Amino acid sequence: MIGPFVHNIDPVIVSIDGVHLWFYGLSFTLGFLNAQLFIRRNREGLGLSMAAVYDLTLLLAVGVLVGGRTLVVLNNEWEFYRGHLELIPTIWVGGFASHGLIFGGAAGVIIFCMIYKVPVRPLLDVLAISACIILGFGRIGNFIDGQIFGSLTDMPWGVKFPNVDGFRHPVVLYDGLKNFLLVPVLLWIRNRGVPAGRVAIWFMILYSGLRIPIDLLREYPTTRWGLPNGQTLNILMFVFGLIALAINIHRNTNESVGRRPIVRQQNGGRIGWRVALLTAVCLAVFVIPSDATRDVPATYGSRHPGMEHSWMYPDIAAALADAEDEKEGRR
Repeated sequence: MIGPFVHNIDPVIVSIDGVHLWFYGLSFTLGFLNAQLFIRRNREGLGLSMAAVYDLTLLLAVGVLVGGRTLVVLNNEWEFYRGHLELIPTIWVGGFASHGLIFGGAAGVIIFCMIYKVPVRPLLDVLAISACIILGFGRIGNFIDGQIFGSLTDMPWGVKFPNVDGFRHPVVLYDGLKNFLLVPVLLWIRNRGVPAGRVAIWFMILYSGLRIPIDLLREYPTTRWGLPNGQTLNILMFVFGLIALAINIHRNTNESVGRRPIVRQQNGGRIGWRVALLTAVCLAVFVIPSDATRDVPATYGSRHPGMEHSWMYPDIAAALADAEDEKEGRR
């Protein structure tokens, strides 16, 4: 990207009978596949059977989707969704929060550990590294989607985003680069033989701590406690990470990442249905646009000709306006 860039990228890969497959959705697919391959590469050191690899990947994927969707609904869009609960599961209208992706993914790993009755910290250490790649892909998808932008800038790499005036900082590219650069840092920390849980803790600290200055350049639509929503979560995550680090150091454990098998190989099972289910999840997420919009055609139609309202993309904004008019009429 040389010089000021006018963003007019079509966010849709292909449309099939009115169903649009998005680059942002592709970022989820790439992230889940990367996580599956990363777990598989480390499965012998962790003592994971192939069935367990697929179970872990599936629970991670479901946790990521549920967590990302839940946080954006409750934190950013609850004023809308509390009156339209039936739309909460409609991932194809967009809306995922990156902090929710992290929290949800961690919850999926914890559920896996509860089912298999294994320690959670070694798995979180391994998946923290993979999480950086998932989040990096996600930020590329965000940029292609074009709905997250920064403050005005006259820097030569400024971007003219759709539906907003002036050239802006491409904050999602800054954050995406940060996420990818965390991979070698966390690998270096892991290779030092640190106690179990230390890699995941450093992920929390570095991810949130480095994102704080990046988010100073971002324009958030909503605030909480006098701060942008994302910045509030960054600070809470950073503080929680520091507390967790102090506890981890105090314990002074001698465990090292990857030295001890945590799942015995006899925990096996057929993987055919697991492969089919993971494939289905990786295909289903293609329908996700990144923006929490109530009108997909209005938001993206100028960049993807032929996008129109349908059963999948209802004119929610018009329906809300009609409902408001009807309410006023009854008064």
